[in-house]
Amino acid sequence: MAVSLYQLHELAYRTQYAELKERARAEPALLPGTPGTLYERNGTGHAYWYRVYYAAPGRQVEDLIAGAGDPEPLRHVREQIDFAKWAAKQVADLRKLQFQVADKSVGRVLVEMHNRRLFEAGLVVVGTLCYMAWLNELGVRAVSLRTQDVDLARRQRLELRAPIDFLAALAATKLPFSAVPGLPSQTPPTSAKLPGRDGLRVDLLTSGREVGATVAVAELRWHAQAVPHYDYLLADALSAAMLAGGHCVPIRLPRPERLVWHKLYSSVSRAGAPEKAAKDLLQAATLAAVLVEQNDEPLAEFAREAPAAVRVAARKRLPALRKALSAHPQALEQIELGVS
Repeated sequence: MAVSLYQLHELAYRTQYAELKERARAEPALLPGTPGTLYERNGTGHAYWYRVYYAAPGRQVEDLIAGAGDPEPLRHVREQIDFAKWAAKQVADLRKLQFQVADKSVGRVLVEMHNRRLFEAGLVVVGTLCYMAWLNELGVRAVSLRTQDVDLARRQRLELRAPIDFLAALAATKLPFSAVPGLPSQTPPTSAKLPGRDGLRVDLLTSGREVGATVAVAELRWHAQAVPHYDYLLADALSAAMLAGGHCVPIRLPRPERLVWHKLYSSVSRAGAPEKAAKDLLQAATLAAVLVEQNDEPLAEFAREAPAAVRVAARKRLPALRKALSAHPQALEQIELGVS
């Protein structure tokens, strides 16, 4: 018997997520780490207020807010803490309802990128985190593997007033990120990583013909790794959100219709990684089913915009897609129409 690839969340839960996302968007900046507490200290002969919080599990941090005689910054931070506590409660509730929630370390990275306006400037979340976020945005629950990667991409120069140091932005998380040496050794790094074999890795990606080629990203004082046909994937990226740790972070995502077709391309190009190829195909099939059945999206139209190599790759995956989409004939019809 054919089994559905997804289940629709109840309307009340989808509404709860939408309210959280809208309130997060209205915040000019998000507090890093746990919400924390305000403390007044008088040890120097003058009274000062500090926000005391955990930047990472076991690591307490104190940030100076203002002198005791300056009430406006104190009022503002109190409001931020109140929102952070409310948001953390909402995220915890949504996690129990099987919404996709990434780890705390992912949340710390995304918060720093958001607070520096990098997503507003055109930075886009891709990879498995992108898929997780789209499940939440589309109001469905489905199988999703955990990831220890944060994949960030830009299609063109980010619209920043001044350059931002990418590695310094990661260091602001107060997590011990270090640059991953490029291969060969003279190649500039395109990734940063936390210690340990399973430490979180942050990759910067962009479009390019040669897989793995390094591309200078002057506005981030860093380099990106090239991925074919990312110009197609990243066109017309959309505003969305990511639940991570106790945060709801406003981000940008590729259009899900484009993501379907590029995931099919990726599933073919991963010849030496069958597990990742299978993951890409399942994610593409799941999104296709949701988009066609719930949103009546014409997937075939987005295939016509795709490079020929993307359509050829999707055609190669038709036998596997017919099996994966056995419970979703409408989605399969759109895929077949797109590659015909």
